[in-house]
Amino acid sequence: MDPHVQRYGPFDLEQKPAAWRPAAVVLDLFGTLVPAPDSRERAQAVREVAAALRVPDLLADRALGESWQARHDGTLRTTGEVAAHLAELCGAPAGYVSRVESALRGLAPQRLHPDTSVLETLAALRQSGLRLALLSDAAPDVAEAWGRSVLAARFDVALFSCRARAVKPDRHLYARILERLGCQADSVLYCGDGGGSELVGALCCGMRVVRVERRGGPAALAFGSQETAWKGATLPSVERLPAWLSGEILRRHVR
Repeated sequence: MDPHVQRYGPFDLEQKPAAWRPAAVVLDLFGTLVPAPDSRERAQAVREVAAALRVPDLLADRALGESWQARHDGTLRTTGEVAAHLAELCGAPAGYVSRVESALRGLAPQRLHPDTSVLETLAALRQSGLRLALLSDAAPDVAEAWGRSVLAARFDVALFSCRARAVKPDRHLYARILERLGCQADSVLYCGDGGGSELVGALCCGMRVVRVERRGGPAALAFGSQETAWKGATLPSVERLPAWLSGEILRRHVR
């Protein structure tokens, strides 16, 4: 058995039919393709928002935490609306909103820099004939920066929670991505690190699922509800996905 592939309970690798191949793969973003935010990244965001609003870091940190749901579930539809909401939570003057908006727009692209190995993995998946979709719990600043990222051109479809007005594991998100792909759920593989209970959500919608270890390591921050005691197949990183799909791991290591 390949030490990089773990086997668990009812969804282990031996139960993946050798002849099954997906028509499309839906991938998570943070913790899967790019590192999940860590405490340093969070601290940078806090400092920049606090400086823009001219409030203490502690107040900006609390505002960012309290606004997570509204920033990600579509309650706040644009980066400008997010900035205005943060200013209101911090009791800052409306005249500072544009400064916060600028800070958020500057931070978002920094979060969308994948490793070269990830880009190579996406290229390999597409070259094998798979359609690729991105499904991410993301705030408007990230959604607005996506089109300028090196990742955007690698995907056929991208759907962000702030645009769909729902966060994982809401069935609406999975139904929307399937609709945009033009695929049936049983022909789609979902791949993610498990944040937001995304894996169970995908399973409940009829997709097959493989988990990857959270990119950024155990110290990375995760928001929303989390998977507990995942019983399915787990890979160490998304870079192992092409080999797993090709059956190389199954043929060599699973009896």
